[in-house]
Amino acid sequence: MSVEDYLAGELVSEIKSEFLGGEVHAMAGVGNRHNEIATNVTAALSLGLRGKSCRAFNSDTKIRIGLANQIRFYYPDAMVVCDQNRDTDSWQDRPVVIVEVLSESTRRTDLTEKREAYLTTPSLQVLMLVEPDEAIVVAYRRAYSGDFLKESYFGVEAIVPLNEVGIDLALAEVYERIEF
Repeated sequence: MSVEDYLAGELVSEIKSEFLGGEVHAMAGVGNRHNEIATNVTAALSLGLRGKSCRAFNSDTKIRIGLANQIRFYYPDAMVVCDQNRDTDSWQDRPVVIVEVLSESTRRTDLTEKREAYLTTPSLQVLMLVEPDEAIVVAYRRAYSGDFLKESYFGVEAIVPLNEVGIDLALAEVYERIEF
């Protein structure tokens, strides 16, 4: 399938699909806990970015990733973009922060294929992987060398600094109303 056909189909489809180099894969459904955490993250990012030039996007906005041999489109659970695409686009090209809430059905793909693809994005500064059943966030932060360094944040009292966009993300906000 061409990129153009995929994008046109996504605008009218009732099912979200990701695009991997010409192949279209329907997204797995997620539970209420996953959605609550993803909503909490997007809300916290959006509120923190009020009055700033960067914007938070939810899981309805795709990211386009250009790999050496193919184009991919993924739907992250949240992202922060400081250099936005046109309002008429249904995707973003230059996220600074990407957030994925892990789930049992997609964990393997999120931790391998998606993580590796996200980390090739030149604009990306922080990739956050959020655990749904414990207050744990693993962040991959771009170092001065260009490599990504792994950081882990544990417990609802932890705070993930997002100096790259001028805010902090408190795990208390990420896991608000979530019972473990």
